[in-house]
Parts: sequence; C-alpha cells; structure tokens
Amino acid sequence: MLEYLLTAFGLMLVIEGLMPFLLPAAWRAGLSKLSQLQDGQTRFVGLTLMLCGLLLIYWIK
Repeated sequence: MLEYLLTAFGLMLVIEGLMPFLLPAAWRAGLSKLSQLQDGQTRFVGLTLMLCGLLLIYWIK
C-alpha cells in the first residue's frame, strides 16, 4: 500500500513540474491570476480538481 501511495505522490510531482518546466511564463501568469481569486473561488477550483481526480481514479479502476 505504501508503495502505491509513494508512486502516486511521485507521479503527482512529475505532473506538477511539467508546466513550470515547459511554459514558465504561462505558469507564472496563471498563478498570478489564481492568487487574485477570492477564497470561495479558490475553494471551488480546488474542489473541482479533487472531483476530477477522483473521477479519473474511478474510471481507471
């Protein structure tokens, strides 16, 4: 179980690192826009991302 968790965490880090590596200016602009959102909007973005991730996991299994 721990092996799967660490593998998933490593894959998440690789995916998270793609944008700043490939498109640093666009990544910086996106973070700038994200930092200007209000708390409720940021929570909605986070919830949407979590639900998409869960849907993807459900779809794979």
